Amino acid sequence: MSGLFIFAVQKPTENEEVAEPKTSNDYNVYAVQLPENLNFAGEKMPISDPDVYERMDRELLVNTYWQSNGLLMFKRAQKYFPIIEPILKKHGIPDDFKYLAVIESGLTNAVSPAGARGVWQIMPATGKENGLEVNDNVDERYHLEKSTEVACKYLLQSKKNLGSWTLAAAAYNAGNAGISRRLREQGVADYYDLLLGEETGRYMFRIVALKEILKHPKVYGFNFESSDLYNNIPTFSVTVDREVKDFAAFAKDYGINYKILKIHNPWLREPHLNNKSGKKYTIEIPEKGYYSKS
Repeated sequence: MSGLFIFAVQKPTENEEVAEPKTSNDYNVYAVQLPENLNFAGEKMPISDPDVYERMDRELLVNTYWQSNGLLMFKRAQKYFPIIEPILKKHGIPDDFKYLAVIESGLTNAVSPAGARGVWQIMPATGKENGLEVNDNVDERYHLEKSTEVACKYLLQSKKNLGSWTLAAAAYNAGNAGISRRLREQGVADYYDLLLGEETGRYMFRIVALKEILKHPKVYGFNFESSDLYNNIPTFSVTVDREVKDFAAFAKDYGINYKILKIHNPWLREPHLNNKSGKKYTIEIPEKGYYSKS
């Protein structure tokens, strides 16, 4: 039953009058207090502005009380942040941008109606322009390390064009040209002064909300042990510079099955590798002992 109260109804005895249902306020919903110094990449969010305050309050409430999704984000972050963080650092991208990946895809290989793919939700043209192979046989937008590199290149260019990390993050959603045009049309210089559509207008608030929740789980009521979180399975690399006609047979040679091969190499989109050109691909194989039959 939905709602904030649990109704306990007892069946009356033969001579007992029917009593009114008893209510028990076992589940409580509390207002969430906004931290005073909210920021993204060191750039302050002006929550003294009543509009900014209300919009941030909304996202913090929505994500605090979407408990199942929140717990999944904690679990997946343990698995994927250690891969993303050093790549951001290498490129001089603030660590806060890992939370952009959280709201883009929920740290899954998501597929958008517009054609974006992977954890960083990269469009086909953007992937190809930045050196990713994108076709029916191989789609490197699903390759976490390579797609993170592409996201970093895009963000660095956006920061150079727009002048702030906040605007660069917004441009990841709406495009550099789109954000530039709206700034110009509205005669402002800051994301929080812009009137934007629903998705881009919520974008930075959602990022900051997930950042706050993931950094301070206890404050927002999330309780878990380290053993509840997901972890990366160690792998070793196999270089392939030829056609692979049957990945099921290929996987079997390494003591795993096709499903496990694809879990660790989601960028391999078909059960075979064409590779007529002899290009070198690196395929990750899990170390023995982590899957029941490996």
